[in-house]
Amino acid sequence: MLNIKHYFYNLLIDKGLSEDTASYLNMLSLLLILLIIAFAVDFITKRVLRRFSEGVAKRTKTNFDDILIDNKLPRNVAHIVPLIILIEFVPQVFTDFSYAETIIEKTLKVIAIILTLSIIRSILKSIKDYLKTLSRYKDKPIDSYIQVFMIFAWLIGSFSAIAILTGITFLTFVGTLGAASAIIILIFKDTILGFVASIQVSINDMVRIGDWITFEKYGADGDVIEINLATVKVQNWDMTITTIPTYALISDSFKNWRGMADSGGRRIKRSVIIKVSTIKFLSDTDIEKLKKIELVSKYIESKSKEINDYNTKNGADKSVLINGINLTNFGVFRKYLQTYIENHSAINKNMTLMVRQLEPTSQGIPMEIYAFSKDQRWVNYEFIIGDIFDHVLAAVTYFDLEIYELTLGKQN
Repeated sequence: MLNIKHYFYNLLIDKGLSEDTASYLNMLSLLLILLIIAFAVDFITKRVLRRFSEGVAKRTKTNFDDILIDNKLPRNVAHIVPLIILIEFVPQVFTDFSYAETIIEKTLKVIAIILTLSIIRSILKSIKDYLKTLSRYKDKPIDSYIQVFMIFAWLIGSFSAIAILTGITFLTFVGTLGAASAIIILIFKDTILGFVASIQVSINDMVRIGDWITFEKYGADGDVIEINLATVKVQNWDMTITTIPTYALISDSFKNWRGMADSGGRRIKRSVIIKVSTIKFLSDTDIEKLKKIELVSKYIESKSKEINDYNTKNGADKSVLINGINLTNFGVFRKYLQTYIENHSAINKNMTLMVRQLEPTSQGIPMEIYAFSKDQRWVNYEFIIGDIFDHVLAAVTYFDLEIYELTLGKQN
């Protein structure tokens, strides 16, 4: 071994060079040879591992090994062999330069830590990408957990590197950091909050990737496309991207529309305001006219018979219309809308469906349609609402009713 360390040194001394010059040239020559060997081994190892990995990937049914290759795991693993060679033979190269030997050895150990972290990162990224190909994990915040593992790995790696460079043992260095824990917590406050939020979001199933959420505080209204440790990315309907702090999901209020999507319908809750002055009892002439409207003709006939029987039995004086019980144009219109909605092809008949009269206001009496459309897509949903209320607004006049309109004019 001594001959290898000083092989070129002895040759150069025989050639008449000084001892210092011979020492430096001996070190440079050995270093050059070592680097050539390391690069050659690295090249060969990468080629062998690459071909071996691709061969295994072709023969297996799972795509996990393909993902490992895409995330460069074989290439990172291939660097281990030349790194071991360098660490093993550096003391031989710098045998006469102890100070440089110490620096180079520490540098190689730090590189070994970085390489280890790169291998861990490739594995974790591969696990993340693989889980996202499985349907039961597609909507889970996998990114958050991977980032947490990587943060811990980088922290341990950084502490180890600092311990190596300073010559302090790892445990002593970590113990020293314990005294500065308050500062560390302050520095990593957002990371800690994000980690806690990610766990709560996942455990409570508050948000999944693909959910439609509305977060007014941050101007977000669209689909969740990414959940990671620090942020949640929402693609809005105008294709812009809104970034929300992950911990905001548990500290602030937001709306998740997943329930609507799972229900099979999207709620329609809209009303028109009827002028009170146009509401009236129906005379016999009015009733005969309204019987021509197909959707309420059977209702009017059965209800008229029921009312007439009651009024006759109780001797109601029908010379005055208010006596006894009567049909109103407002009530018949409400029944018409109910029947119209029940027969509309775009309405989900398995969910709540009603037309109701709300509390009177200073403008009039709101008539509200409460139902659920079958189609949840925004554009189609708006088209369905438009179609329904186009019909409602046009049908009002057939019942001698009027919609309230605010008119701005001169006041006397």
